[in-house]
Amino acid sequence: MTLTADSPLSELLQENPRSAEILMRFGMGCVGCALASGETIRQAAAGHGI
Repeated sequence: MTLTADSPLSELLQENPRSAEILMRFGMGCVGCALASGETIRQAAAGHGI
């Protein structure tokens, strides 16, 4: 599966569970966020100023 900035964040976390560690290093606590299931990677990054 190819992930892009417009892929749902939930797909990223499902495809690569270790990505949660990387997101957390950048201050993105997306793993526990209720919005994560409906946000794209781009939206989550923008919401954290990345």
